[in-house]
Amino acid sequence: MDISHLDIAHLVQSSVAPVFLLSGVAATIGFLTGRLARIVDRARQLEMRLEAHPGSAAHVQQDIDVLAKRARYINFAISMCTIAALLVALVVVGLFANAFFGSGLAGAIALLFVAAMLCLSGAYIIFFIEVRFATAALRIGQPRA
Repeated sequence: MDISHLDIAHLVQSSVAPVFLLSGVAATIGFLTGRLARIVDRARQLEMRLEAHPGSAAHVQQDIDVLAKRARYINFAISMCTIAALLVALVVVGLFANAFFGSGLAGAIALLFVAAMLCLSGAYIIFFIEVRFATAALRIGQPRA
């Protein structure tokens, strides 16, 4: 199949939006991994406190349990974002394959894009739940052991 320069230019223009979306997903993954790193660091601090002061075990163990649950939420959100990024990359590949091979992939490309948006939406919902959970577990102003 012979593709003109205009067709290639249009194809590149069509793939710019998914590539920008991919950049946004990458930024979200970066943010979420930073949040996960802070959760892990805090859990390690609490584990050291638990070893040093066994008398404060109840409160510290409760905080560790909250952090473990938060880490699971963030890990799931990262997984959803990663799947979304893969799907968006497949959208771009599909756009080029459809143009060069004329294989009628329009429906598959649309489904991949919708699946990517659902995964990304799921990741943001999970992140929202984690933030609400973290906020509910705060004990500002209360003494800690």
